[in-house]
Formats: sequence, C-alpha cells, structure tokens
Amino acid sequence: MNYENNSNGILFVIIAMALFSIQDALIKFIFEQAALYEIYFGRIFIASIILGLFILVTKRKLKIKTEYPFLTIIRVLLHFFAFSFFFISLTYMSLAMANALFFSSPFFISIFARFFLKEKIGIRRWSAIIMGFLGIYIILDPDFRDFEYKNLLPVLCALFYALSMTITKITSDKDDFHTQLFYFCAIALGLCMIIFLIFGSGKFDNFQDPTMKFIFREWFTNINFAWKYIFIMGVLASISFAFIFKAYSSYSPSVISLFEYSLIIWSVIIGFIYFNDTPSFRTFLGIILIIGAGIYIYFREKLKKQNVALTLPIRR
Repeated sequence: MNYENNSNGILFVIIAMALFSIQDALIKFIFEQAALYEIYFGRIFIASIILGLFILVTKRKLKIKTEYPFLTIIRVLLHFFAFSFFFISLTYMSLAMANALFFSSPFFISIFARFFLKEKIGIRRWSAIIMGFLGIYIILDPDFRDFEYKNLLPVLCALFYALSMTITKITSDKDDFHTQLFYFCAIALGLCMIIFLIFGSGKFDNFQDPTMKFIFREWFTNINFAWKYIFIMGVLASISFAFIFKAYSSYSPSVISLFEYSLIIWSVIIGFIYFNDTPSFRTFLGIILIIGAGIYIYFREKLKKQNVALTLPIRR
C-alpha cells in the first residue's frame, strides 16, 4: 500500500463526504414525495447493481459464505436501522446539526472498543469523550420540561452504527470486505421488501405529521419525480463507496480518516445554499467541541498505536 502520498487519499475522502452531503440534501428535498424505505430500497438496489458490475469487471473474488452468520445479521440490522434514524432526522433537522450529532459515533466506538475489544482507554481519552458528549448536549440545547426526543435520532443512529462497526472489526478477521458488503446489500434489500409487504401500500398512513408520513407513505406514488433523484442517490452512493474503498485500501487509514469531518463542513455549506439553514452559535460551538474531541481521540490513538476507533470509515 502507498502510505507516502496520502494527499490522494485525503482528496478521495473529501470528495466522498461532499457526495454524501449531496445525497442527504436530496433526501431532505424529496421526503414529502417518497417513502423512507422506498428511498432506502432504491438507493441500495441501484448501488448494488453498480457495485456488482464493478466486481465483475475487475474480476474480484467474492466469498459468499460468512464465518459469522449471526453477527453478520446483527451487524446489518444495526446499520440498516441506524441510517433509517438518520434519514428520518433529515425531515425536521438541518444537515449540519444531523451530521454533527452523527459524529458522536467515534465516541461510542471508543467506548465499545474498551468493553468488547478490550482496548485500553486512559483518562485523557475518557475526558475527550465526555467533551464530545458535552458538544452534543450544547447542540441539542435540551429543555427537559418540553424536550423533543426525536432530536436524539442522529445520536441513536451513531450508537447503532458504532455497534455495527465494532462487530465489523470482530468479523473482519475471517470475512473480507466484499463478503460483508454482499450480506449488507442482500439483507438490507430483503428487509425493504418485508417492509413493503407490511406497509408499502400506505394502509398505515393516517398521519398529518410530515415525518410520520415519510415513514408510512405508500410506495411508488410519484415515480416520475422521486425516482430520478433516488437513481442519483444510488449513483452517488456507489461513487462515494468507491472513493472511500480506494482511500482506505490504498492509503493510511489513520491519516485520511481525520478528513471525514469535512462532511460537517459540506453539510453547513449545502444546507445554507439550498435550505437557507444557518447554524446557531450553539450549534457551531457544539460542532467545534465534537470535532475537537474526535481529533484529540485520533491523535491519542495514533500515539498509543491503538487505531480501533478511527480506522474504519464513518459514512458507508
């Protein structure tokens, strides 16, 4: 692997984060015209076709059998519902706030690494984790007498995602990347089909709230409008995945992972341009604390040569 010229890997990550931000913006743009799991299904289906063709053209070997069937199912379920929570949060939350809260995932990953992977975490990293959660508290600005609990969805996404990444670390000793990707696509598409059979007809859509309608709306009611954007999401997801894969497989993960925080910057820019979202002072302060804590954890792990928490891509 080429560890000498990490600038290319950094560029790949920054571009991938920009494309992820555009994808998030598209979900925010069309959520009143399509159903949540219709978008989820279309995005994964299109990305699966593109990535499948990529594997065929490049003649990469794909091992179908998993050595960890139970953990694989749990990992996919956690990842699937993690980003369900995240996509739901985009219906009522700015891109910058949702992504800033999602970046609490490195803190959860560090905690799970301590308890499940037996990684040692010293007082300095515990302090950074606490500082990161303080940033989350500042962003949420909770009034516990009338707190909007739905604002915790990106944090719940981060929690579920961190668990899935911890399992990925455990299973990666025998299941290679392509095997894990295959099972994610297959199981996720299967889950979407089950959801379609249960409430894809819209029979449970008795809500006036836009967020609830997004979850339970009938599928395929606005194909001409929604699916051109869903197709773009699938293409963007494929390109982003390819860039992330190239960056993490060809360059130093401990260097390039730091630049995943550019996702928050892209979210601020795109949110301001397309949705006129201007983060408040509290949001900016919380973002600074979250990024600062994440960067500190990164440097401590590099110093201690413990790269469990930040050598896996945050967005996949």
